[in-house]
Amino acid sequence: MHPEMLRELTAQRGREMRARAQQAGLVRLARLVRRRREHDLADQTGGFVITAIPDYVDGSFRTGPAAGEPAGTEAGQAAPATRRAA
Repeated sequence: MHPEMLRELTAQRGREMRARAQQAGLVRLARLVRRRREHDLADQTGGFVITAIPDYVDGSFRTGPAAGEPAGTEAGQAAPATRRAA
């Protein structure tokens, strides 16, 4: 193979490997930050984590007042009908 072609292929492979190493470093850094954040959060709560409790029986959450609902009424007093009554 021509020496110029070999040199260019080697340079291209080097660039690809450096880009891959940089990407792996960013992934490692992101994981480290996430672990530290979770650890700090656990320290603040004393290891006690409260899970979100759904507003409705079907496991969904109330997102706010329904469209067209007056502002004075409480949003989502009844669960939304997902099935018809028998």
